[in-house]
Amino acid sequence: MRITVTRTGGLTGRTVSAALDTEGHPDADRLHSLARAALTPGTDARGGGAGARAGGVPDGYRYEITADGRTARCADPRLTAAQRELIRLVLERAT
Repeated sequence: MRITVTRTGGLTGRTVSAALDTEGHPDADRLHSLARAALTPGTDARGGGAGARAGGVPDGYRYEITADGRTARCADPRLTAAQRELIRLVLERAT
């Protein structure tokens, strides 16, 4: 599975994009589970999830997460726990 995260916004408005291929990755099962949860609509009691409006705050980050042909758009501070963790892992570990 290839997971792509694009982050836009913030004070500088800079776009950062990273991709992570899970094939042969030691945490592949965990990444797959996070991706499924991050892309599932309505997975958060606060109204977040893939089906929710991106929301967000002025000068906050907005994200696009893509995996298995599905895309979720979300924004701080309305990220689900799965979205937040997946974004962190992809942006940190991508090669």
